Amino acid sequence: MTGICTGRVAAVTGAGRGLGRAHALALAAEGAAVVVNDLGVAADGAGASAGPAQQVVEEIRAHGGRAVAHTGDITTDDGAGSLVATALDAFGRLDALVNNAGFLRDRMLVNLDEDDWDAVMRVHLKGHFLPLKHAAAHWRAEVKAGRTPDARVINTSSGAGLLGSVGQGNYSAAKAGILGLTLVAAAELGRYGVQANAIAPAARTRMTEQTFAETMATPAEGVFDAMAPENVSPLVVWLASADSTGVTGRVFEAEGGRITVMEGWRPGPTTDQGARWAPAKVGPAVRDLLTAAEPAQPVYGAR
Repeated sequence: MTGICTGRVAAVTGAGRGLGRAHALALAAEGAAVVVNDLGVAADGAGASAGPAQQVVEEIRAHGGRAVAHTGDITTDDGAGSLVATALDAFGRLDALVNNAGFLRDRMLVNLDEDDWDAVMRVHLKGHFLPLKHAAAHWRAEVKAGRTPDARVINTSSGAGLLGSVGQGNYSAAKAGILGLTLVAAAELGRYGVQANAIAPAARTRMTEQTFAETMATPAEGVFDAMAPENVSPLVVWLASADSTGVTGRVFEAEGGRITVMEGWRPGPTTDQGARWAPAKVGPAVRDLLTAAEPAQPVYGAR
């Protein structure tokens, strides 16, 4: 099997369904050996099953690819560590980590339980940090052994993390945290031959097809399905490949046939009077700045 990821090994979390499944299949189609991680939980994180991960593995193997299943919980230190160990045991190396696992517990803020906040933070934010930590430790060890990796980390944020989303305070906060984590990883891990980027995909998955039912509806036959998760995967594959050399610390929005480089917080209009402000004078000064600034982007679902 040949392709832009031939000879590389990738681990994909949450790869039993949706975007993760699409990424795993696309990576394998481009020659990568894939560790398919999935707990097999429901859309809200309940339950567990080895079935989804194993099904993707069998599909990859049926097309001549190489894959193994990993059903450990990547929100635990042991589970995240075993993800990296599985790649090393099965294929002898790890070149790319695609952090994708997640679920939803949507509530308006006044109805959002602490448990639902913690659960979403755990799977999205901690579930990115721990696999990243263990993969980074492996790559650092490779450098110390005289073998500099050409490694990649692709994290999964969301438009909710970029702009916020009504009814998704926990999810939006976790996805925004992933952006910060990605920037730190890019800065810290470059010395170990690691590039870290994030994507903010828009696609039909279990997490979106009900929350955004109208937008995510399947189009009529013969019409381009802009919300198919497979549309996002080519960007992930390229970022995981050696061809993406020099691209790090970036966030890409991906939807349908569109790829956008997202430009985050940066200084806009400013004023400096060279001394402490009197509260009464702050208001007019800030309003002048806001008049000169770009309009704020609307929060998803805001009315």
